[in-house]
Amino acid sequence: MGILASGPGPVTPLPGFLNSLTGPLDHYGYWAIALLLLLENIGVPVVPGEFAMISGAIFAGTGRAGLNIAVVAVVAFVASVAGAEIGYLIGRFAGRELILHYGKYIMIKPHHLDRAEAVVDRYGGIVVVIARFIVGLREAIGIIAGITQMRWLTFTVFNVIGAAIWVATWVTIGDAAGYHIDTIYADINRYSLYVFSALVVLVAGYIAWRVIRRRRRGGSGAGAAGASSSARENSKAQGA
Repeated sequence: MGILASGPGPVTPLPGFLNSLTGPLDHYGYWAIALLLLLENIGVPVVPGEFAMISGAIFAGTGRAGLNIAVVAVVAFVASVAGAEIGYLIGRFAGRELILHYGKYIMIKPHHLDRAEAVVDRYGGIVVVIARFIVGLREAIGIIAGITQMRWLTFTVFNVIGAAIWVATWVTIGDAAGYHIDTIYADINRYSLYVFSALVVLVAGYIAWRVIRRRRRGGSGAGAAGASSSARENSKAQGA
């Protein structure tokens, strides 16, 4: 059983859903955190990055494996940014067809790319920040940004911002929550689903409003053009 302490005596184990990371963190420390986050942000489906950061923060809080909370945060940030940048380069230079050919091995399908590309095309760099907090989109956002030919500087700026916010959030939660993280993580996921659903409804409503408004403008424009044309024809007829 993995335990959180340095030295002898009874200790408290990691919360259940983090137990699988006890061995790697005990043996490899910062390297385990770096590798897991690097692979996830490249697009390889591994343990969610939140788990690695939370476990590292809890370990650091008790001094286990010699981890330090500030170093955990820095390692997580650098690995996350680097992984997404590698994913961006893969998407930009490998192209859509090659990604789809090999994407089946990491569960990337054509309709996934279609939807993600549409979102990135419409909303731009801000999606890179939001994607950090959405499992599934986070792993692929670098590749998708590369495929859509988002400017490298734009992607990098939002990648750095998103990684900083994401890492700070989960390392702080892991450090503050400690052994109560099981309950807190479940609550965060539950409420974030509600928030995300509300955002989807708001965006869908906004898009529908824009479409209806555009159609009304088009209809009124067509009506005005028709009336103008009729007036000109009547004027010509009277002149004749």
